[in-house]
Amino acid sequence: MNKPPLLEALGLNVCYGASHVLRGVDFRVAPGETVSVLGRNGMGKTTLLRTLMGLVAPKSGEIRLGGVSIVGWRASAIARAGVGFVPEGRGIFPNLTVEENLVFAARPGANGRRDWTREALFDLFPRLAERRGAWGDQLSGGEQQMLTIGRALMSNPSLLLVDEATEGLAPLARDDIWRTLGLIAGRGVAIVIVDKNLDDLKALCRRHVILVKGQIVFEGTADGLVAQDEFVRSQLGL
Repeated sequence: MNKPPLLEALGLNVCYGASHVLRGVDFRVAPGETVSVLGRNGMGKTTLLRTLMGLVAPKSGEIRLGGVSIVGWRASAIARAGVGFVPEGRGIFPNLTVEENLVFAARPGANGRRDWTREALFDLFPRLAERRGAWGDQLSGGEQQMLTIGRALMSNPSLLLVDEATEGLAPLARDDIWRTLGLIAGRGVAIVIVDKNLDDLKALCRRHVILVKGQIVFEGTADGLVAQDEFVRSQLGL
């Protein structure tokens, strides 16, 4: 039996001025599920994540978290309700130390749980433990990305939205991020991830969605991606 959705979007339409970016998108995430959002640049992937997070207001449609409508909620309220966001471009506080960035974001989850503490994060990211006193702008790109993920986890979310977490990173840093996302998923946190690394997404995610011009043209498993390899590659420009 399928689990009821943790988060569900129905008939989501989003416009930037005259540009219709998301067109009637239906999207769901079950508790503990891992979902990738694939597509070429400009197809609406980041807009979908930002809309789910309350950073972009939909023109029409419904978004429910745990069965409750969250359309019109501030991003801060959605975060307190259990959604963590790892934005493209990181956005850590450069004038705070690693430890201060984490402490600033710390709060119990929507259910009162505190699974993710500083100690748990330092176990997950030993490199951050070594650099706990370093300023944010003294970190490498990979370390900054670890800190961005760690900061989102410090809110003890049920769902993590991850936008291009490995973009621009060196291969070893990318491998660390993928390994870490797998560990996070293993702890029961649902993940929606936008990324270009198809092989890594197949290994991490249970379900995959492809967006083309703001519409879902594929939704299925990794086996489904393989079965429709020619179609998938044509839509992703591979």
